[in-house]
Amino acid sequence: MKTVKIILLILLVAFVGIQFIPTESNQTDIVPVTDFMLVNNVPNNIKNKLQVSCYDCHSNNTKYPWYNKIQPVAWFLEEHIKDGKKELNFSEWGSLTIRRKTSKLRSIIKQIEGNKMPLDSYTLIHRDAKLSESEKKLLIEYMSDLKENLNN
Repeated sequence: MKTVKIILLILLVAFVGIQFIPTESNQTDIVPVTDFMLVNNVPNNIKNKLQVSCYDCHSNNTKYPWYNKIQPVAWFLEEHIKDGKKELNFSEWGSLTIRRKTSKLRSIIKQIEGNKMPLDSYTLIHRDAKLSESEKKLLIEYMSDLKENLNN
């Protein structure tokens, strides 16, 4: 029994200790001129859905939940956001070439059609980020039209 108490005490001290290890914050008040919404003059219905369902992981401005202050959750979120931005960063959209934009739009459409985005792990906690069938259709149509306009 004494060994169990010692192990629990060590785990508690370690848990408390990791709370003091800082993480990077992916937040800014500045919306760059290269932002997807500005570059494409996105209609409000599309804009709102993208901000709720995509921008936390795919932009330079994440709206963090309260539990982001707890380690190791903060590390998981930080890594997840870095991976998401590496794949697609809506804040830097305007700096991409037309070819790269076309490729990204094709990927966005494929991800939505395949129900791969937004991630289930994200929509589990952020219910409003889940896309209905009509929202999927709307986003796919918008992205497809945008892709066609880029290539004309």
